[in-house]
Amino acid sequence: MPDTDTDQLRDPDQLRDPDQLRDPDQLRGVVAGFLRRHDRTGDRTAFLRARFDAGLAWVHHPVGLGGLGLPWHLQAVVDDEFTRAGAPDNRPRRNSIGLGMAAPTLLRHGTPQQQRRWLRPLWTGEEIWCQLFSEPDAGSDLAAVATGAERSGDGWLVDGQKVWTSLAHRARWAILLARTSSTGRRHAGLTYFVCDMTAPGVQVRPLRQMTGEAEFNEVFLTGVRLPDAMRIGEVGEGWQVARTTLMNERVAIGGRPLAREGGMIGVLADAWRRQPEIRRTGPHQDLLRLWVRAEAARLTALRLRQQLVAGQPGPEGSAVKLSFAELNQLISGLEIEVRGAAGLRHDDWTMRRPEEPDLLGRTATYRYLRARGNSIEGGTSEILRNVIAERVLGLPSEPRVDR
Repeated sequence: MPDTDTDQLRDPDQLRDPDQLRDPDQLRGVVAGFLRRHDRTGDRTAFLRARFDAGLAWVHHPVGLGGLGLPWHLQAVVDDEFTRAGAPDNRPRRNSIGLGMAAPTLLRHGTPQQQRRWLRPLWTGEEIWCQLFSEPDAGSDLAAVATGAERSGDGWLVDGQKVWTSLAHRARWAILLARTSSTGRRHAGLTYFVCDMTAPGVQVRPLRQMTGEAEFNEVFLTGVRLPDAMRIGEVGEGWQVARTTLMNERVAIGGRPLAREGGMIGVLADAWRRQPEIRRTGPHQDLLRLWVRAEAARLTALRLRQQLVAGQPGPEGSAVKLSFAELNQLISGLEIEVRGAAGLRHDDWTMRRPEEPDLLGRTATYRYLRARGNSIEGGTSEILRNVIAERVLGLPSEPRVDR
């Protein structure tokens, strides 16, 4: 219950006029009132649930779905107030696929029942999500997806194999693209589902990488039964739904918020400053060029994130993700070069299953090896160049036998 008259005024349930909440000072008062009523040092999950229910998770979401229907830029006001108070956050990197890809897809294409069921536990991190898109014979060419879903009573039976699936070994739910028709254009035969990762017939196997870690998995789907209520969008319109996921995915991978020198370029620049023995004229020029490119990429990503929160991200996300992959590979290659023999020592070959690659905390060798995957995950660089050529530059499509 509100403890003062002021709190009553600032409780979003009591503020019937949403225009009042568009005032940042009023919104800060709402957060302050929430913090007085909820113990930020107590049960973390209970705190996050309450924050979602108060509409302070995503203020630009509709009321009842974690938001207050406010302009997106006011989220920064809310986040700053919670951070200054030392309140627990929802650890966005732990559920990166759920927050960065599943949530915007559900919000745009899901039914009200689906949104109410999944968005809150997704935001609080109680339910982790993964993405069942890539396949061994399709890669990033999702129109070639072969995993099939056939009608069976009031649901679907799914059979197939997915690959390069992050977090599949921890996920409760997955966004799944499956083929429901093999006739006509390839894109038109796809349908989008949510898959229960605990359902009978779902098998997850680790894929060990050259770093020694196993971030990724193979996922085998054998007679997996999905109720029709798990379908997102109409039958045969999975490609349109998947485009929402993909555009958000590329921003989530390539457009993460960074401070200046916050990524790999910061590691290398710091080593250059602290270790005079590695400084040489040639690499110095290379470092300067990469520093400028990294800063340009960081600022471009910042602008793209603003575009993303304001509405639907465009194909520019492909350019950001492409730049991220190229930069990481160039920077990690230069780091190996300037560190010499010391840069070739790999720290640990123990198989781990991390939630995220540690690109900043491990050795130069780890960064070099792991960065090779940046041009594959989240859409290969070849696919992204095609997207940029066709949808940004307006160039003719590549000739294909199925078009």
